[in-house]
Amino acid sequence: MRQIPDEMAARIESGAARLCHVWRLARADGVVLGFTDHDRDLTVDGATCRAASGWTAGAGESAVGLAAGSASAAGALDGTLDGAAITEADVTAGLYDAATVELWRVDWSRPDLKVRLWVGTLARIRREGGGFVAELEGPLAQLERVVGRTYGRMCDARLGDARCGVAEPAGRACDKRWETCVGTFGNGVNFRGFPDVPGDDFLTAWPAGSGRNDGGSRR
Repeated sequence: MRQIPDEMAARIESGAARLCHVWRLARADGVVLGFTDHDRDLTVDGATCRAASGWTAGAGESAVGLAAGSASAAGALDGTLDGAAITEADVTAGLYDAATVELWRVDWSRPDLKVRLWVGTLARIRREGGGFVAELEGPLAQLERVVGRTYGRMCDARLGDARCGVAEPAGRACDKRWETCVGTFGNGVNFRGFPDVPGDDFLTAWPAGSGRNDGGSRR
């Protein structure tokens, strides 16, 4: 639950509050940057939040329970703000990978009055025109990541890699199916899928009129 300072809540109710967004971005190397969509710089908790950065709030998706939630922010790529801007060179170098981003709602006439709306991790950042779009993930996003292999009928190796073991033939592709692996490449021993996993077709299958019906493989 968000804790809104009593004085801030009173100012909002009376219409005296002057609200803007503030972002606090902390990189893995310890560098902290601040940005705001207000028309002048603000000092929040001792950090200067730059107005000339062009940061704006993008689409957001809140969530309850164990859902991750997501948000986005957009801004300009600029190297002229005394080192406080996000530059294309730093993005390319990966300095913003997994950075922590906090989004605050601040009364710009009283920057000490603020409430944190969201905190997340910078998952992806991409160039768009002369600026960037940062895609942010909530703290529970780690629970949605696949760890290890998935259990499915299709092979999860890439044709020609070490797990496949087949030298990639020029002009030939693999559709990841067991039949292709065996029939086309003769590589069933290295098949990295589970061809006998029951699928939707299993639910609609009926007993064969001939052959074994003992619960064994249908292959």
